[in-house]
Amino acid sequence: MTPTPFNPRRLALGAAKKLIFENEDPETALRRLAGLTSIDHRGTLSPESESMSRTRATILNNLDEMYREAFERAKASGDQTQMATLDFAYRREQLYFEILLDVRDALERR
Repeated sequence: MTPTPFNPRRLALGAAKKLIFENEDPETALRRLAGLTSIDHRGTLSPESESMSRTRATILNNLDEMYREAFERAKASGDQTQMATLDFAYRREQLYFEILLDVRDALERR
């Protein structure tokens, strides 16, 4: 049986879900992200809103962890093509996240 090749897009989507939802119900997470649950009935900020933005280091470390696991699996199977694909995908996704984080930082300064 041939091992299933890794799909970089699927890995990136998995990382994004992990970063956004953190094992939280998607509907609840989307309401939180939209700001619908950031202020409780007393008008004070909820703990959710204070922790909504993750640090740049946390996001990039999560990305690194996800790709490192996939790379190690490819390395263990001796799949040089998959290792090269993952290496390129990792660098591309890291660049995408850095750009998005720069945009987020710029918006927070406004």
